[in-house]
Amino acid sequence: MPKTYSDLFAEVRAAVTTISLDELKQRLETRNERPFTLVDVREKDEFRQGYIPGAVHIPRGFLEMQAEQKLPDKSAEIIVYCAGGTRSAFAAKTLTELGYERVLSANPGFVRWKDMRYPVEMPPNLTPAQLERYSRHILLPEVGERGQEKLLASRVLLLGAGGLGSPAALYLAAAGVGTLGLVDADVVDASNLQRQILHATSRVGIPKVDSAEKALTDINPDVKVVKYQERLTSANVDRIFGAGWDVIIDGCDNFPTRYLVNDASLFHRVPVVHGSIFRFDGQVTTFKPFVGPCYRCLYPEPPPPHLAPSCAEAGVLGILCGIIGTLQATEAIKLILGQGEPLVGRLLTYDSLRMSFRSLKLRRDPECPACGENPTIKGYIDYEDFCAGGNTAHAAQ
Repeated sequence: MPKTYSDLFAEVRAAVTTISLDELKQRLETRNERPFTLVDVREKDEFRQGYIPGAVHIPRGFLEMQAEQKLPDKSAEIIVYCAGGTRSAFAAKTLTELGYERVLSANPGFVRWKDMRYPVEMPPNLTPAQLERYSRHILLPEVGERGQEKLLASRVLLLGAGGLGSPAALYLAAAGVGTLGLVDADVVDASNLQRQILHATSRVGIPKVDSAEKALTDINPDVKVVKYQERLTSANVDRIFGAGWDVIIDGCDNFPTRYLVNDASLFHRVPVVHGSIFRFDGQVTTFKPFVGPCYRCLYPEPPPPHLAPSCAEAGVLGILCGIIGTLQATEAIKLILGQGEPLVGRLLTYDSLRMSFRSLKLRRDPECPACGENPTIKGYIDYEDFCAGGNTAHAAQ
Protein backbone atom coordinates (compact mmCIF):
# COMPACT_ATOMS: atom_id res chain seq x y z
CA MET A 1 0.00 0.00 0.00
CA PRO A 2 1.50 3.38 -0.98
CA LYS A 3 2.56 5.73 1.80
CA THR A 4 0.73 8.97 2.41
CA TYR A 5 2.47 12.21 3.34
CA SER A 6 1.32 11.67 6.93
CA ASP A 7 2.92 8.22 6.97
CA LEU A 8 6.17 9.58 5.56
CA PHE A 9 6.30 12.48 8.00
CA ALA A 10 5.55 10.17 10.93
CA GLU A 11 8.50 7.98 9.91
CA VAL A 12 10.75 11.02 9.64
CA ARG A 13 9.67 12.36 13.04
CA ALA A 14 10.35 8.97 14.60
CA ALA A 15 13.83 8.83 13.09
CA VAL A 16 14.87 12.36 14.02
CA THR A 17 15.95 13.71 17.40
CA THR A 18 14.19 16.97 18.26
CA ILE A 19 15.11 19.87 20.53
CA SER A 20 12.64 22.35 22.02
CA LEU A 21 12.95 26.08 21.50
CA ASP A 22 13.60 26.59 25.21
CA GLU A 23 16.49 24.13 25.03
CA LEU A 24 17.78 25.79 21.86
CA LYS A 25 17.77 29.20 23.56
CA GLN A 26 19.72 27.76 26.50
CA ARG A 27 22.19 26.18 24.12
CA LEU A 28 22.69 29.51 22.37
CA GLU A 29 23.45 31.19 25.69
CA THR A 30 26.08 28.53 26.55
CA ARG A 31 27.35 28.02 23.02
CA ASN A 32 31.01 28.37 24.00
CA GLU A 33 30.67 25.47 26.41
CA ARG A 34 28.98 23.11 23.92
CA PRO A 35 29.65 24.33 20.37
CA PHE A 36 27.19 23.48 17.62
CA THR A 37 26.20 24.69 14.16
CA LEU A 38 22.74 26.18 13.70
CA VAL A 39 21.24 25.75 10.22
CA ASP A 40 18.24 27.66 8.86
CA VAL A 41 16.60 25.71 5.99
CA ARG A 42 13.89 28.23 5.15
CA GLU A 43 13.68 29.96 1.79
CA LYS A 44 15.64 33.13 1.06
CA ASP A 45 12.66 35.48 1.39
CA GLU A 46 11.83 33.97 4.79
CA PHE A 47 15.43 34.29 5.98
CA ARG A 48 15.37 37.98 5.01
CA GLN A 49 12.64 38.58 7.56
CA GLY A 50 15.03 37.63 10.35
CA TYR A 51 16.78 34.53 11.72
CA ILE A 52 18.09 33.01 14.92
CA PRO A 53 21.47 34.62 15.71
CA GLY A 54 24.45 32.74 14.32
CA ALA A 55 22.48 30.57 11.90
CA VAL A 56 23.96 29.33 8.62
CA HIS A 57 21.44 29.65 5.82
CA ILE A 58 21.00 26.64 3.50
CA PRO A 59 17.56 26.56 1.82
CA ARG A 60 16.01 23.09 2.03
CA GLY A 61 16.02 22.77 -1.77
CA PHE A 62 19.81 23.25 -1.87
CA LEU A 63 20.70 21.20 1.20
CA GLU A 64 22.12 18.17 -0.60
CA MET A 65 24.21 20.38 -2.91
CA GLN A 66 25.57 22.82 -0.33
CA ALA A 67 25.86 20.74 2.85
CA GLU A 68 29.42 19.53 2.37
CA GLN A 69 30.64 23.01 1.44
CA LYS A 70 28.96 24.87 4.28
CA LEU A 71 29.04 22.06 6.86
CA PRO A 72 32.43 20.39 6.35
CA ASP A 73 32.68 18.69 9.77
CA LYS A 74 30.33 15.70 9.78
CA SER A 75 31.10 14.90 13.40
CA ALA A 76 30.03 18.34 14.69
CA GLU A 77 26.64 18.79 16.32
CA ILE A 78 24.08 20.42 14.00
CA ILE A 79 20.71 21.89 14.96
CA VAL A 80 18.32 22.51 12.07
CA TYR A 81 15.26 24.74 12.12
CA CYS A 82 12.59 26.01 9.72
CA ALA A 83 9.37 27.99 10.15
CA GLY A 84 7.31 25.33 11.93
CA GLY A 85 9.39 22.16 12.35
CA THR A 86 8.38 20.16 9.28
CA ARG A 87 11.10 21.06 6.77
CA SER A 88 13.74 20.91 9.49
CA ALA A 89 12.72 17.31 10.31
CA PHE A 90 13.14 16.26 6.67
CA ALA A 91 16.42 18.21 6.51
CA ALA A 92 17.73 16.51 9.64
CA LYS A 93 16.96 13.09 8.18
CA THR A 94 18.70 14.02 4.92
CA LEU A 95 21.81 15.22 6.74
CA THR A 96 21.90 12.00 8.74
CA GLU A 97 21.71 10.01 5.51
CA LEU A 98 24.61 12.12 4.17
CA GLY A 99 26.77 10.95 7.06
CA TYR A 100 26.34 13.72 9.63
CA GLU A 101 26.58 12.07 13.01
CA ARG A 102 24.76 14.42 15.43
CA VAL A 103 21.77 16.21 13.92
CA LEU A 104 18.80 17.64 15.82
CA SER A 105 15.63 19.32 14.56
CA ALA A 106 14.17 22.31 16.44
CA ASN A 107 10.43 21.97 17.03
CA PRO A 108 8.45 24.13 16.63
CA GLY A 109 10.34 26.57 14.39
CA PHE A 110 11.14 30.21 13.83
CA VAL A 111 7.55 31.48 13.83
CA ARG A 112 7.08 30.33 17.41
CA TRP A 113 10.62 31.49 18.31
CA LYS A 114 9.73 35.01 17.17
CA ASP A 115 6.35 34.93 18.97
CA MET A 116 8.20 34.13 22.19
CA ARG A 117 10.33 37.24 21.67
CA TYR A 118 13.54 35.26 21.66
CA PRO A 119 16.60 36.91 20.03
CA VAL A 120 16.28 37.56 16.30
CA GLU A 121 18.99 38.86 14.00
CA MET A 122 18.30 40.70 10.76
CA PRO A 123 20.37 40.04 7.62
CA PRO A 124 22.45 42.82 6.05
CA ASN A 125 20.36 45.38 4.24
CA LEU A 126 21.79 44.84 0.76
CA THR A 127 19.82 46.17 -2.17
CA PRO A 128 18.62 43.82 -4.93
CA ALA A 129 21.28 45.31 -7.21
CA GLN A 130 23.98 44.59 -4.62
CA LEU A 131 22.73 41.06 -4.06
CA GLU A 132 23.11 40.47 -7.79
CA ARG A 133 26.47 42.22 -8.15
CA TYR A 134 28.10 40.42 -5.23
CA SER A 135 26.27 37.09 -5.63
CA ARG A 136 29.47 35.08 -6.11
CA HIS A 137 30.91 36.52 -2.89
CA ILE A 138 27.69 35.86 -1.03
CA LEU A 139 27.85 32.18 -2.00
CA LEU A 140 31.15 31.85 -0.14
CA PRO A 141 30.54 30.85 3.52
CA GLU A 142 33.63 32.87 4.48
CA VAL A 143 32.05 36.02 3.02
CA GLY A 144 28.27 35.77 2.76
CA GLU A 145 26.00 38.78 3.10
CA ARG A 146 27.51 39.76 6.44
CA GLY A 147 31.02 39.77 4.99
CA GLN A 148 29.90 41.74 1.97
CA GLU A 149 28.35 44.27 4.32
CA LYS A 150 31.77 44.57 6.02
CA LEU A 151 33.44 45.18 2.67
CA LEU A 152 30.93 47.88 1.74
CA ALA A 153 31.55 49.62 5.07
CA SER A 154 35.34 49.32 4.86
CA ARG A 155 37.93 51.96 4.00
CA VAL A 156 41.21 51.16 2.24
CA LEU A 157 43.92 53.71 1.50
CA LEU A 158 46.16 53.11 -1.53
CA LEU A 159 49.52 54.85 -1.60
CA GLY A 160 50.12 55.32 -5.30
CA ALA A 161 47.82 54.91 -8.28
CA GLY A 162 50.58 53.39 -10.36
CA GLY A 163 51.82 49.89 -11.11
CA LEU A 164 50.78 48.22 -7.84
CA GLY A 165 47.94 50.55 -6.94
CA SER A 166 46.22 50.01 -10.30
CA PRO A 167 45.34 46.29 -10.03
CA ALA A 168 44.82 46.54 -6.27
CA ALA A 169 42.34 49.40 -6.66
CA LEU A 170 40.49 47.73 -9.52
CA TYR A 171 39.93 44.49 -7.63
CA LEU A 172 39.05 46.22 -4.36
CA ALA A 173 36.48 48.35 -6.18
CA ALA A 174 35.05 45.31 -7.94
CA ALA A 175 34.88 43.48 -4.60
CA GLY A 176 32.74 46.25 -3.14
CA VAL A 177 35.16 47.95 -0.74
CA GLY A 178 33.07 51.00 0.09
CA THR A 179 35.71 53.73 0.29
CA LEU A 180 39.03 53.83 -1.52
CA GLY A 181 41.54 56.55 -0.77
CA LEU A 182 44.16 57.36 -3.42
CA VAL A 183 47.38 59.26 -2.71
CA ASP A 184 49.27 60.27 -5.85
CA ALA A 185 50.63 63.62 -7.03
CA ASP A 186 51.47 62.57 -10.60
CA VAL A 187 49.67 62.89 -13.92
CA VAL A 188 49.15 60.05 -16.39
CA ASP A 189 52.09 59.62 -18.76
CA ALA A 190 52.27 57.44 -21.85
CA SER A 191 55.12 55.47 -20.28
CA ASN A 192 52.74 54.44 -17.45
CA LEU A 193 50.34 52.56 -19.70
CA GLN A 194 52.54 49.48 -20.08
CA ARG A 195 51.67 48.49 -16.49
CA GLN A 196 49.32 51.00 -14.83
CA ILE A 197 46.03 49.53 -15.96
CA LEU A 198 43.85 52.04 -14.12
CA HIS A 199 44.67 54.58 -16.79
CA ALA A 200 44.09 54.92 -20.52
CA THR A 201 45.51 56.69 -23.54
CA SER A 202 42.55 59.06 -23.56
CA ARG A 203 43.51 60.26 -20.06
CA VAL A 204 47.21 60.99 -20.64
CA GLY A 205 48.08 64.32 -19.04
CA ILE A 206 45.35 64.36 -16.38
CA PRO A 207 46.00 63.73 -12.66
CA LYS A 208 46.23 60.05 -11.81
CA VAL A 209 43.74 60.37 -8.97
CA ASP A 210 41.15 61.78 -11.40
CA SER A 211 41.89 59.09 -13.99
CA ALA A 212 41.62 56.41 -11.28
CA GLU A 213 38.33 57.80 -9.98
CA LYS A 214 36.79 57.53 -13.44
CA ALA A 215 37.94 53.92 -13.88
CA LEU A 216 36.87 52.81 -10.40
CA THR A 217 33.41 54.36 -10.43
CA ASP A 218 32.83 52.91 -13.91
CA ILE A 219 33.51 49.47 -12.46
CA ASN A 220 31.40 49.96 -9.35
CA PRO A 221 29.17 52.93 -8.53
CA ASP A 222 28.96 51.71 -4.90
CA VAL A 223 32.56 52.85 -4.36
CA LYS A 224 33.43 56.28 -2.99
CA VAL A 225 36.86 57.55 -4.06
CA VAL A 226 38.72 59.96 -1.77
CA LYS A 227 41.47 61.73 -3.71
CA TYR A 228 44.72 63.11 -2.32
CA GLN A 229 46.57 64.73 -5.21
CA GLU A 230 49.71 65.26 -3.20
CA ARG A 231 52.94 63.56 -2.32
CA LEU A 232 52.95 61.80 1.05
CA THR A 233 55.23 63.66 3.48
CA SER A 234 55.81 64.06 7.19
CA ALA A 235 53.71 67.23 6.99
CA ASN A 236 50.52 65.59 5.67
CA VAL A 237 50.80 61.94 6.73
CA ASP A 238 48.88 62.37 10.00
CA ARG A 239 46.04 64.15 8.23
CA ILE A 240 45.80 61.41 5.60
CA PHE A 241 46.39 58.37 7.82
CA GLY A 242 44.10 59.72 10.52
CA ALA A 243 40.99 59.54 8.31
CA GLY A 244 39.84 56.19 9.68
CA TRP A 245 41.34 53.64 7.27
CA ASP A 246 41.02 49.92 7.96
CA VAL A 247 43.98 48.90 5.78
CA ILE A 248 46.73 50.71 3.89
CA ILE A 249 48.14 49.31 0.66
CA ASP A 250 51.68 50.51 0.12
CA GLY A 251 52.63 50.81 -3.54
CA CYS A 252 55.38 53.37 -2.96
CA ASP A 253 58.47 53.22 -5.14
CA ASN A 254 61.07 54.94 -2.94
CA PHE A 255 62.67 54.16 0.40
CA PRO A 256 62.10 57.48 2.24
CA THR A 257 58.33 57.16 1.76
CA ARG A 258 58.35 53.49 2.81
CA TYR A 259 60.02 54.34 6.11
CA LEU A 260 57.61 57.23 6.61
CA VAL A 261 54.65 54.91 5.93
CA ASN A 262 56.01 52.38 8.40
CA ASP A 263 56.41 54.88 11.23
CA ALA A 264 53.04 56.55 10.59
CA SER A 265 51.22 53.21 10.46
CA LEU A 266 52.67 52.32 13.86
CA PHE A 267 51.65 55.67 15.32
CA HIS A 268 48.12 55.25 13.92
CA ARG A 269 47.99 51.46 14.43
CA VAL A 270 46.78 50.72 10.91
CA PRO A 271 47.95 47.52 9.12
CA VAL A 272 49.95 47.98 5.94
CA VAL A 273 50.06 45.54 3.02
CA HIS A 274 53.47 46.17 1.50
CA GLY A 275 54.39 45.29 -2.05
CA SER A 276 57.45 46.00 -4.14
CA ILE A 277 58.68 45.05 -7.63
CA PHE A 278 61.98 45.14 -9.48
CA ARG A 279 62.58 43.97 -13.03
CA PHE A 280 61.10 40.41 -12.96
CA ASP A 281 60.77 39.96 -9.18
CA GLY A 282 58.23 41.01 -6.60
CA GLN A 283 57.42 40.58 -2.94
CA VAL A 284 54.46 41.05 -0.59
CA THR A 285 54.06 41.07 3.18
CA THR A 286 51.63 42.47 5.72
CA PHE A 287 52.77 44.65 8.60
CA LYS A 288 50.30 44.53 11.49
CA PRO A 289 51.39 47.05 14.12
CA PHE A 290 52.82 45.47 17.26
CA VAL A 291 51.58 42.01 16.22
CA GLY A 292 54.19 41.07 13.64
CA PRO A 293 57.41 42.71 12.43
CA CYS A 294 57.41 46.15 10.85
CA TYR A 295 59.26 47.42 7.78
CA ARG A 296 62.22 48.48 9.93
CA CYS A 297 62.50 44.95 11.33
CA LEU A 298 62.83 43.72 7.76
CA TYR A 299 65.06 46.56 6.55
CA PRO A 300 66.80 48.26 9.50
CA GLU A 301 68.70 50.40 7.01
CA PRO A 302 68.03 51.22 3.35
CA PRO A 303 70.40 49.83 0.73
CA PRO A 304 72.88 52.20 -0.89
CA PRO A 305 71.22 54.11 -3.77
CA HIS A 306 73.43 52.47 -6.40
CA LEU A 307 72.21 49.02 -5.30
CA ALA A 308 68.51 49.91 -5.48
CA PRO A 309 67.74 51.61 -8.80
CA SER A 310 64.13 52.58 -9.45
CA CYS A 311 61.87 50.94 -12.04
CA ALA A 312 62.42 54.01 -14.22
CA GLU A 313 66.13 53.20 -14.21
CA ALA A 314 66.10 49.38 -14.26
CA GLY A 315 62.75 48.60 -15.94
CA VAL A 316 59.95 46.30 -14.81
CA LEU A 317 57.84 43.59 -16.41
CA GLY A 318 54.37 45.15 -16.63
CA ILE A 319 52.48 41.96 -15.82
CA LEU A 320 54.45 41.64 -12.58
CA CYS A 321 52.56 44.66 -11.25
CA GLY A 322 49.26 42.84 -11.77
CA ILE A 323 50.37 39.80 -9.81
CA ILE A 324 51.82 41.66 -6.83
CA GLY A 325 49.05 44.28 -6.74
CA THR A 326 46.38 41.58 -6.83
CA LEU A 327 48.08 39.76 -3.95
CA GLN A 328 48.01 43.01 -1.99
CA ALA A 329 44.28 43.40 -2.65
CA THR A 330 43.73 39.80 -1.49
CA GLU A 331 45.54 40.51 1.76
CA ALA A 332 43.44 43.63 2.33
CA ILE A 333 40.18 41.74 1.85
CA LYS A 334 41.33 38.98 4.22
CA LEU A 335 42.12 41.57 6.88
CA ILE A 336 38.72 43.24 6.48
CA LEU A 337 36.82 39.94 6.65
CA GLY A 338 39.01 38.45 9.37
CA GLN A 339 39.51 35.34 7.24
CA GLY A 340 42.49 33.18 6.38
CA GLU A 341 46.11 33.72 7.37
CA PRO A 342 47.47 37.12 6.31
CA LEU A 343 51.16 37.47 5.52
CA VAL A 344 51.96 38.74 9.01
CA GLY A 345 55.46 37.55 9.82
CA ARG A 346 55.90 36.11 6.33
CA LEU A 347 57.44 37.54 3.18
CA LEU A 348 56.08 36.11 -0.08
CA THR A 349 58.54 36.47 -2.95
CA TYR A 350 57.80 35.89 -6.62
CA ASP A 351 60.26 35.20 -9.46
CA SER A 352 58.38 35.60 -12.73
CA LEU A 353 61.17 34.16 -14.89
CA ARG A 354 61.21 30.92 -12.90
CA MET A 355 57.47 31.19 -12.15
CA SER A 356 58.12 30.39 -8.50
CA PHE A 357 56.93 31.64 -5.13
CA ARG A 358 58.79 31.39 -1.83
CA SER A 359 57.52 32.15 1.65
CA LEU A 360 60.10 33.39 4.13
CA LYS A 361 59.51 33.74 7.86
CA LEU A 362 60.04 37.17 9.38
CA ARG A 363 60.57 37.86 13.06
CA ARG A 364 59.81 40.97 15.00
CA ASP A 365 63.01 42.58 16.28
CA PRO A 366 62.77 43.36 20.01
CA GLU A 367 65.48 45.99 19.44
CA CYS A 368 63.62 47.66 16.57
CA PRO A 369 63.73 51.45 17.05
CA ALA A 370 60.12 51.76 15.82
CA CYS A 371 58.17 48.76 17.18
CA GLY A 372 60.60 47.16 19.64
CA GLU A 373 60.41 46.93 23.39
CA ASN A 374 62.05 50.33 23.86
CA PRO A 375 61.34 52.33 20.71
CA THR A 376 63.45 55.41 20.08
CA ILE A 377 61.50 56.69 17.07
CA LYS A 378 58.62 58.63 18.54
CA GLY A 379 58.15 61.19 15.79
CA TYR A 380 58.88 61.67 12.11
CA ILE A 381 62.53 61.94 11.14
CA ASP A 382 64.30 63.34 8.09
CA TYR A 383 63.70 60.32 5.87
CA GLU A 384 65.60 61.69 2.87
CA ASP A 385 68.70 62.14 5.01
CA PHE A 386 68.24 58.71 6.63
CA CYS A 387 68.02 56.97 3.25
CA ALA A 388 70.97 58.95 1.92
CA GLY A 389 73.16 57.44 4.61
CA GLY A 390 72.69 59.92 7.43
CA ASN A 391 71.97 58.92 11.02
CA THR A 392 68.99 61.17 11.56
CA ALA A 393 67.05 60.23 14.68
CA HIS A 394 65.33 63.46 15.64
CA ALA A 395 61.67 64.16 15.14
CA ALA A 396 60.79 66.32 12.20
CA GLN A 397 59.62 69.82 13.10
